[in-house]
Amino acid sequence: MYEVIQVRLREAGKITYFSPGSAHLKAGDLVIVEADRGLDYGQVLSESEAIMDADLEEPLKRIVRKANPWDTHQIEKNKNKIKEVITTCSRKIQERKLSMKLIDAEFSFDRSKIIFYFTADGRVDFRDLVKDLANVFKARIELKQIGVRDEAKILGGLGPCGRALCCATYLKDFEPVTIKMAKEQNLPLNPTKISGLCGRLMCCLGYEYKTYKDLMKGLPKEGETLKTEKGPGKVVSVNAIKRSVNVELADGSQTEVKYT
Repeated sequence: MYEVIQVRLREAGKITYFSPGSAHLKAGDLVIVEADRGLDYGQVLSESEAIMDADLEEPLKRIVRKANPWDTHQIEKNKNKIKEVITTCSRKIQERKLSMKLIDAEFSFDRSKIIFYFTADGRVDFRDLVKDLANVFKARIELKQIGVRDEAKILGGLGPCGRALCCATYLKDFEPVTIKMAKEQNLPLNPTKISGLCGRLMCCLGYEYKTYKDLMKGLPKEGETLKTEKGPGKVVSVNAIKRSVNVELADGSQTEVKYT
């Protein structure tokens, strides 16, 4: 068993576990962490927690220190410099006439590596672009092709609920979301109602899916014929939360039937 803290690397990096060591940290703190090559930075997303060995997806790296004023200054310098980097990369993409859309870029803490995020309809041969960028910035270049959900995660925004996008704030991974989840919750199957800013089904459809699935057990489905105290009728709606159904009788009236 390990004591760990969840940290989001850089601005748009993955969320992963780190060993806090002796550091006393809280959610929101900026930290300097061990990376594959050298040091990197990230933001603490959780309090300290204990996990089993089997839950570790990769070797556990450690948090070196809580960011000090010099570290914070370096991070801000990187953020300001990255605007120039993005402009240069966009120009190089146009010069090479590559079918790709640059979404964002970020430095590693020590500026030894620059990561560029882009979207494209298919595979893109960007080897010459990498050489161009390496010559200009004298750093290790990494280009990552991302999907529309990752794009929304990086750019952020507000969802239909009025809150900041879940993917841009706290979601660690994208879980599969299916239309069946919307059906189970009796939501309107209107793409504009159940899709997020990314154009895909909203991640929040999966939050209460299991609860709705359990509540729906034993309830009749819409369209079924049901015997009631007032006579037989057809189920016209199902309310999973109330564990009840509305039944339309032969005379056109409706009655509610509750289940325990």
